[in-house]
Amino acid sequence: MSNWKERTVLLFGKEKIKKLENSHVLIVGLGGVGAHAAEQLVRAGIGAMTIVDGDRIHLSNLNRQLLALKSTQNHDKALLMRDRLLDINPLLKLTVINEYITEERIKEILDYNYNYIVDAIDTLSPKVDLISLSLQKGLQVISSMGAGGKTDASLVQIADISKTYNDNLARMIRKRLHRKGIYSGIKVVFSPEKIDPSAIILTDNELNKKTTVGTISYMPAIFGNFIASVVIRDLLNIK
Repeated sequence: MSNWKERTVLLFGKEKIKKLENSHVLIVGLGGVGAHAAEQLVRAGIGAMTIVDGDRIHLSNLNRQLLALKSTQNHDKALLMRDRLLDINPLLKLTVINEYITEERIKEILDYNYNYIVDAIDTLSPKVDLISLSLQKGLQVISSMGAGGKTDASLVQIADISKTYNDNLARMIRKRLHRKGIYSGIKVVFSPEKIDPSAIILTDNELNKKTTVGTISYMPAIFGNFIASVVIRDLLNIK
């Protein structure tokens, strides 16, 4: 057992740490939520991970994204995440997919039988595709809803997607999933906090986005940490 895991072993015991070391988690989206989830999972002892993102760091990411620094502007998120995760655990079995993904590509990626899937995509179509295809294959998945416009950390919660409210992203996802005959069975992290309409503006300078929502530094990180907590506890059957 590697020395750096001593405190996690103290918490869970050696057998459960072995289970984490033998688990493979897929994380799609490495922005404010996904990067934090990925890092916490690796620090917890997950032994294999596939990370997916085709985006680069932009100046607007500095207020909330783990990978965003002055020195990383215009660098690929997937490659930055690769370097960071391997610097935490050089023995991590890591697969890096540095691309935006389509439905067909998602099907190819899901050919592997992952132990858990984290959806941290912020674009609607691939997000719905990843969720629905994961369910079709019987894979465990947790999805991040909207952290934008939220400020009260105490309201963040885990629920089935059918129980979400006051979340525009969740509403649109539910609508699209209903067309596919899917009404429940998806764990999500969300906040029912109402968004101030003045925190939303129309935009035409961001790929695949019609609006920009104001964000605060800590909320995406909290969403990512909630996700990591669910993945670890589910893999270890901790209620």
